[in-house]
Amino acid sequence: MNKSKLEIIQSKILSGDALQKALNRWRFYERKIVFTNGCFDLLHYGHVDYLSKAKDLGDVLIVGLNTDSSVKRLKGKHRPLQNETSRAVILASLQFVDAVVLFDEDTPYNLISHIRPAVLVKGSDYKPEQIVGYDILQTYHGEVKTIDFVPGYSTSALEEKIKKG
Repeated sequence: MNKSKLEIIQSKILSGDALQKALNRWRFYERKIVFTNGCFDLLHYGHVDYLSKAKDLGDVLIVGLNTDSSVKRLKGKHRPLQNETSRAVILASLQFVDAVVLFDEDTPYNLISHIRPAVLVKGSDYKPEQIVGYDILQTYHGEVKTIDFVPGYSTSALEEKIKKG
């Protein structure tokens, strides 16, 4: 029986054993794993540009996605605007995203420690040594990279524009 397109997309949202099996498979085939993370509340052009550039740094792109409770703690009680299931499915639908992994902590430190990516990526508003997980990647000579954001695109700016009508 063939899987529907939505089932294929949903199969890219990984946790537990499914994540471990995927990591084992990618490592067996010597795929270069890239990791980034965020809330990705309202997916916009800036996100797509950032994520596509992150994928260009390796073979496999894993996106760590803050859960709803994590987003609330970080961004305030009015966020997220979309629930974690919607955000995860939308991210997983992007052809250059290979996996989406939800995490409930305020930072993806434990997830980075588990995944042990070859490349850790964040926006250039951070210096590499300020990025959560930098110390982990230093222990095995992983790369920490930053990517410039597209000016004028942010979820907060979109939220304000929507509020103003």
